[in-house]
Amino acid sequence: MGVGIKRALISVSDKTGLEELARALTRHGVEILSTGGTERALVGWGFSPVAVSRHTGAPEILDGRVKTLHPRVHGGLLGRPTDAHRAEMAEHDIPEIDLVVVNLYPFRETIARPGVSHEEAIENIDIGGPSMLRSAAKNHERVAVVVEPGDYPALIAELDASAGAVSRATRMRLARKVFAVTAAYDAAIAAYLHGYDDDGAPLTERALPPLLTLPLERAHVLRYGENPHQRAAFYLEPGPRAGTLGGAAVLQGKELSYNNLLDLDAALEAVREHPEPAVVIVKHTNPCGVACSTESVATAYLAAREADPVSAFGGIVAVNRECDDALARLLAETFLECVIAPAFSPGARELLAKKTQLRLLETGPLPPHAAVGFTYRSVTGGVLVCERDTGMVAAADARVVSKRPPTPDELRALDFAWRVCKHVKSNAIVFAREHVSVGIGAGQMSRVDSAEIAVKKARSPLAGTVVASDAFFPFRDGLDVCARAGATAVIQPGGSKRDDELIAAADEHGMAMVLTGMRHFKH
Repeated sequence: MGVGIKRALISVSDKTGLEELARALTRHGVEILSTGGTERALVGWGFSPVAVSRHTGAPEILDGRVKTLHPRVHGGLLGRPTDAHRAEMAEHDIPEIDLVVVNLYPFRETIARPGVSHEEAIENIDIGGPSMLRSAAKNHERVAVVVEPGDYPALIAELDASAGAVSRATRMRLARKVFAVTAAYDAAIAAYLHGYDDDGAPLTERALPPLLTLPLERAHVLRYGENPHQRAAFYLEPGPRAGTLGGAAVLQGKELSYNNLLDLDAALEAVREHPEPAVVIVKHTNPCGVACSTESVATAYLAAREADPVSAFGGIVAVNRECDDALARLLAETFLECVIAPAFSPGARELLAKKTQLRLLETGPLPPHAAVGFTYRSVTGGVLVCERDTGMVAAADARVVSKRPPTPDELRALDFAWRVCKHVKSNAIVFAREHVSVGIGAGQMSRVDSAEIAVKKARSPLAGTVVASDAFFPFRDGLDVCARAGATAVIQPGGSKRDDELIAAADEHGMAMVLTGMRHFKH
């Protein structure tokens, strides 16, 4: 059943589409109530709204913090179409309000700005807006409520098609959206405040709150999930997104898939680990080729591709510097799914535009790590929450436990291998030279299997390489495989009850061994 709109209350921070909506309401004889900046905008366009302060008989006070929290507003929204409610509303001179158009103070946009003050963030917490929205949405039996400018065109079309009425189905759909929006809004505020201690000082570590609500905003509905029979979407967290996958701009190419996004995030997190110009090529979330170069990213890409050219085919490439013309020419030689970089030169854009199916994503400058936060993994019946692994012990700071210390060249290679190994699925073994991965073994049920696969994957001789293990060697067999392959030094966390046995094995093989004391399991 349609409800005729006779009186609307409009209070919006985003004025997009407002003039067209006001024109449609005026066309249907709707009286418009409005507040502050909304009222000024409407008057400027030639409309004659009724100020809410005039409607309520109470002035806006406390710098505008209190203007709509009044019985004449909420009574007009919450009154049901029953004889008892209508009699009570008439007794207290409370006219019905049939339509509410409100969008909220831009809290999430405010906290997303770098360097925003805590005071400014708090001032952008909307109180009256959510209250009006919830009142109207609760009473959608009689009241229509709009929270986003994107819904204006459909509302205008329905008003025009039905002589100024809004159907029950539309009121229900809009009410559902209101509760979703206000829930996400409150969750964003709660998440933000969990970043401050009881005295209002920012925390260096985010708390694990007893009640966790994730204020996620759907950015894209994806074609499908991991497999074609699964549905999927990409949701964004509130807060700063610079240098993250969520903040990346898609410059060209086919629609991104669920698996593309997983691989892109894995590649981006791996490449930001390296201070030098670096390239990471990922396949199924595992690095298959990684290289750094003090010369250019083109040189690094060529080395990373040659480390495992078979796996690089159809891979995801991440770069931690601008993708320049020279790199673009090399990228164009191989079929790739996606390339993500802080920027693309005009020449690179022109060269890669010919590969119309190739997705290009631009992140802007990459900080060493994305903002400290949490990872979320769903399990049946719950969600696992874990701090992001932003830890890193440089090889130079690791403890030498072998008789022979690593040489300077080995130390640099160990540091590189350790940074790569951190982003390989456990059990992880990485053979490397100073600036390039040589063989990578990932995700096996035993560490010795990963070592054997890494040896098998190597395309160049392993003599003189170093090896990294994401967790301790439980037995010497894995270390023996690495030594027989030609590795001369090893970096690992240590912590096994057989550490002494492993150290003795390293000495037996003439290997240098350093222990970081920090594990990097990646499941």
